[in-house]
Amino acid sequence: MENAPIYEDMLIYEVFPEVKRKGIDGLEKASISTLKTENEVDFFLVLQFDPLDAVKSFAGENYKKAYIPDNAKRVLLRYDTTAQHFDLKKELILS
Repeated sequence: MENAPIYEDMLIYEVFPEVKRKGIDGLEKASISTLKTENEVDFFLVLQFDPLDAVKSFAGENYKKAYIPDNAKRVLLRYDTTAQHFDLKKELILS
């Protein structure tokens, strides 16, 4: 749990800015959600790309493999090794 703020800061100030600096076209937004459990904090990240070719630009041809930078691996207890890709059907703004 003590590494959760470190990882969150890493995402906000290192990982996503680095992706932006690399000029990855098609990355429209990134969302960070957390779930605190008794012993840890789970992170759920959603990166919205348009089109799917932008995902391949970012992650390479093996785009189903999760992108976990080495510095993130040092602070995470566990992480998924694969990424799931969904088609966005509709986004509703309810304000």
